Amino acid sequence: MATISFRMKRSPLTPSALSPSPRSIVRSCLTVTILIVLAASPARPDPAVGTSYPSMAPLAQYLMPRDAEVTLARSAAPESISRDAEVLVLSPHGFEVAVRGRNGFVCVVSRSWFSPIDDPQFWNPKERGPICYNAAAARYFVPMLREKTDLVLAGKSIAAIRQEIRADIKDGKLPSLGAGAMCFMMAKAAYLNDNGGHGHPHLMFFLQGDLASTWGAGLPGSPIFSSIDKLDETTTFMVPVQHWSDGSPDIH
Repeated sequence: MATISFRMKRSPLTPSALSPSPRSIVRSCLTVTILIVLAASPARPDPAVGTSYPSMAPLAQYLMPRDAEVTLARSAAPESISRDAEVLVLSPHGFEVAVRGRNGFVCVVSRSWFSPIDDPQFWNPKERGPICYNAAAARYFVPMLREKTDLVLAGKSIAAIRQEIRADIKDGKLPSLGAGAMCFMMAKAAYLNDNGGHGHPHLMFFLQGDLASTWGAGLPGSPIFSSIDKLDETTTFMVPVQHWSDGSPDIH
């Protein structure tokens, strides 16, 4: 899904995991009642994911102060892009527009459920992955983000999320991925997963289908990495860059 999310195999070119759980990305809508119930309820085991995070944590652990979230979301891309982007933030009612945009980009801080459905860190409450989608990517990933988040925050199981998202894709209730979809993930303060921390600054490009070979992704010496989300069969290509969004070099 996008979102967005991914983990890299180590290589001479990637000292640590490159992206936001290279399996990653996103959906919304809950209520204050659900917040109270989830925060007070014991963790719900979910055998459909691995053992690292077998259940959803209390909802409060996935939230953050609104202003801090806006700042973190914007740090995904250079200021020349993010200053005019729309910014979404997660609230007890789902993802809301915190800042109206003017350039077609949408910046958001991904949570762990932006990751592919089979990611063992699907419920990791520490994950914060700032992403800035261009207009083509936003048309696909923002509705997907809202749908997936809606199901997650309504307490749906992994199996139920998989079933409902696939049904909505099949029925045309969710948009198709168009040409030219990409995003920036260049935030130094990101926490992408427990394996790679904030990873490395990179760009991501999205295509429908299993198309890794068409970009030479993952081949010896290639700087391009890829991941496919089995939920919607979207291939994400990750291309590392040398600087964080604030202009400082990636030196680790």
